[in-house]
Amino acid sequence: MSGLELFLEAFHFLRPWWLALLPIVALLWWRVRSLRVSRDPSVDQIAPHLREALTVGKSARSRVQPIDGVAVALVLAALGAAGPTWSRMPDPFVAQSAPLVIALEVTTQMEETDIAPSRLERGKQKIRDLLTLRAGARTALIAYAGSAHRVVPMTDDPGVMTPYLSGLTPDVMPEDGEVAAEALALATDILSREEVPGGVLFVADSVDPADAAALSASGGPLVTVLAMLPGGVADRGLDALSVPVIRVTPDEGDIRQINQMLDAAFRRAMLENSDQPWLDRGYLLAWPLALLALLWFRRGWTMRWVAIAGLMLGSGLPQPASAGVIDWFLTPDQQGRLAFERREYARAAELFVDPLWRGYALYRDGQYEEAVTVLDRVETAQAAFIQGMAQMKSRAYRDGVRSFETTLERDPDYPGAAENLELSREIVDYVETAREQSDTGEETGIGADEVVLDNEANRGADTEMQAPQEEGMGLMTTDQWMQTVDTRTGDFLRQRFAIEQARGPAAATEADDGAEE
Repeated sequence: MSGLELFLEAFHFLRPWWLALLPIVALLWWRVRSLRVSRDPSVDQIAPHLREALTVGKSARSRVQPIDGVAVALVLAALGAAGPTWSRMPDPFVAQSAPLVIALEVTTQMEETDIAPSRLERGKQKIRDLLTLRAGARTALIAYAGSAHRVVPMTDDPGVMTPYLSGLTPDVMPEDGEVAAEALALATDILSREEVPGGVLFVADSVDPADAAALSASGGPLVTVLAMLPGGVADRGLDALSVPVIRVTPDEGDIRQINQMLDAAFRRAMLENSDQPWLDRGYLLAWPLALLALLWFRRGWTMRWVAIAGLMLGSGLPQPASAGVIDWFLTPDQQGRLAFERREYARAAELFVDPLWRGYALYRDGQYEEAVTVLDRVETAQAAFIQGMAQMKSRAYRDGVRSFETTLERDPDYPGAAENLELSREIVDYVETAREQSDTGEETGIGADEVVLDNEANRGADTEMQAPQEEGMGLMTTDQWMQTVDTRTGDFLRQRFAIEQARGPAAATEADDGAEE
C-alpha cells in the first residue's frame, strides 16, 4: 500500500461536529455577496454607451472581495477545530521505525560474479546502504545456507554489524543448502521480542520451491526479498513467491523501495494500535490562516479589530531579546519535539524544558551520565527506567539495578523493567565472579589507565587492568581495536556456527538471549 492510499484510509476528523459550521459560512458568504451586487443603482434610463462610460469599478465586483477572504479563513478555522488527523501520536519510549531482520544467503552460488564484484559482496554492500538509510533503526542479521544462524542480535548501532558482514563467506557455514524457511522461523522469533511490528528482508539469489509457501504465508511479519540476480536470469522459487521480490539495481532505488514498503507497513500497524491517541493535525491550518490575515491589511480589506486585538495581546506578552521567528509560534518543548523526530537528539536536549523529554533526548544522544542527572527531577516509572538503561550502557551496573528496582516500585507492571532488572543483576554477579577468578595479586609496577568495574560487594582483591602507554598513542578508534584482534571475524563465526549446529537450535537461542539488551 502506498503512502497516499494509507493517508486516505486513515484520514478522519477528531471533532467532526465543527464541520456543521461550513454550510453556515457558505450561506453567509452567499448572502453578503448577493447584497453587494444588489446595491447597484438603477441606470435603465441612461443610454447604454453612456452607462458603460460612467460606471466605475464594475469589473472589480467580479474579482476577489474581502468577504471571500473572510469566508476562506472561517472555513480553515472550522476545519482546524474539527481536528484532522491521519496518524497516531508517537510513543516516545517505543522505537519510531520498524525493526528489521536481514537474512543473508551465504552459499557458493552467491559467489557468482555476474553481479560485480559478486552476488554475495554486492548483497553486503546493499545491506550497508540500507543500514545507512535506516540510521538509528533496530536491525538484526541472520546468515543461512544449510542451516540458519543469528549473527548480530537486534541493535540500533550499524557499526556493530559491519565487521560481521565482512566475515560472512560460504566456508564459515557448517553445511551447504538453502533453508530459507528455517531462517524465517529464526527471524520471526527475534521479532517476537520487539515491542513494535517489524519485517524480514531476504538477500538471496534463489529460494527453494519447497520454502516458497512458508515465505508467502500470511499472518507473520512483512517479508521482502532482494533478488541478487542479473537481468534476464530467473529463479523458480522466487517466481513462486507472493511476497514482494525486488530486483537488485545499480543505484539505491531497490533499497529505497524496500525502506518505503517497510515504513508503510509499520505506519499501518501503528494506526491499528488503539492504545495510542490520534495526533491532531489541525495546527497545520494555522499557517494558511495567518497568510490570509495579511490580506486584511490591504486597502479596502482592513479589519481594525484584528489590529487592535493583536496590539492588546502583544503588549501583554514578554518580548525576549533573542527570540527567533519560530519562537512566535512554537514553545521550546514543541521545537524540541520536532528536533527529536528528526533524530537530532543533541539539539532536542538543548531545546526541551520538560526534564523527562530532555533526559530521554540525552539518553538517545549517548550522553548517559547527563541523562541520569536530568531525570533525577522526575519521579515516574518511565524516568527510572530510562535512568536504568543509561546506567547499564555507561557500565554503572549496580546503579542500573537500583533504577530498575525503583521502576518496579513505582509501577510493578512497567513493561521490560522486570526482565532488565534480572539481566542487570546477572551482569553484576558475572563481573564480581570474574573479579574473584582473576584475583592474582600481581603488580606490574608500570604506569596504566585504571579500568574500574562495578564491584560494590568487594568480592576479590583490587586488581588493575594494565594498558601499556606508548609515546604519541591516543584513544583508539573502533577500526584500530578490530585490527589488534588476531582472530579473523570469519574464524570466530565458523567456530560459533559449528558449535550451534552441534548443540542444536537451543544453543543459538541461549546465545541470543545473552546478547539482547
